Amino acid sequence: MKQYPAERIRNVGLFAHGGAGKTSLTEAFLYATRTISRMGRVEDGTTVSDWDPDEQKRRISITLSVIPIEWREHKVNLIDTPGYFDFVGEVHSAIRVVDAVLILMDATVGVEVGTEHVWELAAARRLPRALVINKMDREHANFSKALASAHSAFGSRVIPVQIPIGQEKAFRGFVDILTASAYEYGENGAVVSVPVPDELVSLLDDYRTQLVEAACESDEELTLRYLEGETIELDELRRGFRAAFAAGTIVPVFVTAATSVKGALPLLDAVVDFFPAPSPTDGVRSNGQSVTLAPDPSGPLAAVVFKTIADPFVGKLSYFRVYSGTLRTDSQAAVPQRGETERIGQLFVVRGREQMPVGQIGPGDIGAVAKLQVARTGDTLTDPTRPVVLPGIQFPEPVFTVAVFPRTKTDLDKMGTALHRLLEEDPTLRVGREQQTGETLLSGLGESHIQIALDRMTRKFGVHVDYSLPRIPYRETISVPVRRIEYKHKKQTGGHGQYGHVFLDLEPLPDADFEFHETIVGGVVPKQFIPAVEKGVREAMEEGVLAGYPVVNVKVTLVDGSYHSVDSSELSFKIAAAQAFRKGQAAAKPILLEPIMKLRVTVPDMYTGDVMSDLNGKRAHVLGMTPDDHGRTTIEALVPLAEVQRYATELRSLTQGRGTFRAEFSHYQPVPQHLAESIIQQTRVRQTAVAG
Repeated sequence: MKQYPAERIRNVGLFAHGGAGKTSLTEAFLYATRTISRMGRVEDGTTVSDWDPDEQKRRISITLSVIPIEWREHKVNLIDTPGYFDFVGEVHSAIRVVDAVLILMDATVGVEVGTEHVWELAAARRLPRALVINKMDREHANFSKALASAHSAFGSRVIPVQIPIGQEKAFRGFVDILTASAYEYGENGAVVSVPVPDELVSLLDDYRTQLVEAACESDEELTLRYLEGETIELDELRRGFRAAFAAGTIVPVFVTAATSVKGALPLLDAVVDFFPAPSPTDGVRSNGQSVTLAPDPSGPLAAVVFKTIADPFVGKLSYFRVYSGTLRTDSQAAVPQRGETERIGQLFVVRGREQMPVGQIGPGDIGAVAKLQVARTGDTLTDPTRPVVLPGIQFPEPVFTVAVFPRTKTDLDKMGTALHRLLEEDPTLRVGREQQTGETLLSGLGESHIQIALDRMTRKFGVHVDYSLPRIPYRETISVPVRRIEYKHKKQTGGHGQYGHVFLDLEPLPDADFEFHETIVGGVVPKQFIPAVEKGVREAMEEGVLAGYPVVNVKVTLVDGSYHSVDSSELSFKIAAAQAFRKGQAAAKPILLEPIMKLRVTVPDMYTGDVMSDLNGKRAHVLGMTPDDHGRTTIEALVPLAEVQRYATELRSLTQGRGTFRAEFSHYQPVPQHLAESIIQQTRVRQTAVAG
């Protein structure tokens, strides 16, 4: 593939709700430009961008795919992204490196939750947005309704630049509003000029007036001339339209039918003509000074790694975008975030699974390199002599956690390394360990996300694991104080025996996990044995008497005891203290504690009642509700962890995917008695099964 200067490169993200046709439209672009000779199908697993085996198996996009397309002496780097929320991390990666976005809508449905979510992400980065109403050839396709839903969701700046000629199975062309010309589709999506249909003339006039006014508003001179009634030439309108699109004051709407290749070439023409080329970007030098970097091939190197693929045979494959300078094969690049220098091996231009070797990647372009040892997703590759750090990628926090268990000893030996490789590939995953239960925890964005990650671990690294919801890390405490709990450890073994004798006071301690005190007088317990008493208590607290959970929130005081001049030892007093504590806990009305999470749930106002009702059924204590100016309400509540382990799935179901939440640990509180008895019984049954 030839090299292109930055001004002839377009980096465009393709986003949508799942099933709107992104991958099919990508395939239509490739076929219409004769990059491929046969158009693949998502249903058959034969498309260029859904090349991953998991994607082909499930018939959905799971990872982003970079698809470079050469058209009219330009290079369009199209990034096809997943549409399902479990894989939204890929959307965040793509949003970071594109200069404009195409957001697809299904002509039979209109705006969906995925459409809204991507719009918000693009708006946060102030990226130009265009809407594409796809599937215009499907039964029940309705351009007017889809457009109305876009107006309702995104406002009056949504302006069509194409009007479909025909709908449903009769969709055959479009009217170009900017040029007031009509076209019908021929072979391979090519267009043929035709007269504007009479029934669309009035609609064309209305939409063209809107478009001309919006285009002129981007230029003060054009605005004055337009208001004075002067004729605005087509070239001037195109210039104004380009500026308004870049500024976000126009959101153009296109029409396509991807599976029949209709609309692909006109849309590519619009990308080349109106979408922005790479522009200067901001970075930070090593001394903290801000710097603006132009897309200059001779400037200081600055590139961002935005995607990593872990392969057990060839190692990592890292996708990057160059913002300044030129990255060359067999060179060196610094990675400031890691404080190390990286050797750059063979560079590639990638198209789906295809890797085309190249000698260099210039500014504004996207490429890949294999076997980076240091750089991770979000890191900067930069000139070692003139280092610059570019902004990284902000990924969403995980919301769903499972415990993973290796099936065999061999799987156990390889599981840690395989999980580490998964994290390199997918920064939205997290791995941790629950100290109390000993479980290895894997967190992600949903159940499908976790399942596919584990399937990938099996396929790529040969590690087989099972998973389940994590065990709740309950704890135990006491509810009343008890005094002078006595235990005497006395044992004769023929020679030196064992003797330790203690009296303990136990008290509830709400504000701390544990305190140990002693009020010994007269040396009834020698000072050298007092640390052993505390150690014995601490060891006994590791397993409570109710169900074997750790004991917390207890103050223990050593108040009395006795010793033997020959038989007493640290071990004797440690055993005596542990037994006294267990005896005391049993007498102090022990209770079970459960972890409480603080939830911040944000939902559209229409779902507030349903979410509140659901939270009340989860033993939640609602702290407050805060409405915003965008028709959303944030609910803050304290909820037991046991009630919200599947909340990511449940909230999506309640709100049709429009609700979001964040959860963090707050505190422990007593479990209601009727639930505690069941939990204790289940725990004892599990412990018996494990022991047996």
